[in-house]
Amino acid sequence: MVASRKEGEIKDRHHVSRRGVLRLSVLVAGGSTVAVRAASTAVAADPPLRMFAPKPFPELKFLDAAGRHLSLASFHGKFVLLSIWATWYVPCQKEMATLDRLQAEIGGPHFQIIPVSIDTGGLVPVRDFYNRFKIKHLGIYLDPDGSALQTLNLQTIPAAFLIDPAGKAIGLKSGVAVWDSPRMVKFLTHVMSTKSPT
Repeated sequence: MVASRKEGEIKDRHHVSRRGVLRLSVLVAGGSTVAVRAASTAVAADPPLRMFAPKPFPELKFLDAAGRHLSLASFHGKFVLLSIWATWYVPCQKEMATLDRLQAEIGGPHFQIIPVSIDTGGLVPVRDFYNRFKIKHLGIYLDPDGSALQTLNLQTIPAAFLIDPAGKAIGLKSGVAVWDSPRMVKFLTHVMSTKSPT
């Protein structure tokens, strides 16, 4: 399959660690740590993201569609869902439509999705993808040299990190998610309504 081969090439080129995605801690509630009091027992017992105590997030650099250099500091003060993806990988193709709908539903001054593409072709394939799949609510963000894979120690895409307004990582979803599902929307809305920056 082309997607698998290309993903393998990226892994080899960037020497992606086989130790797995970032070492993450288990959810800790109370005090200055993440307090995810889910709206229902089911969500509390099995949250759709792996949540953990706020931790510093690696410095990640990327570009916007105009070629301007950005980092997560550019979005300080709001919750960010950072997604690492590629246009050629079928699971990412399926997920992007749900991210677009989530941005339309809950995006605004307090929440923004930042989908960072690792396509080596830069802007052109991403812009074409947005047009083809009618992605209308997400901005274009680029990492054409794939440095995010090393910076975040990723071995697979898609991968998404939930970042709090202070710029600290508080959650991770590795693999495909249906981001606009009622359960996910309810969970993210609850997290944003109950958590303060640390």
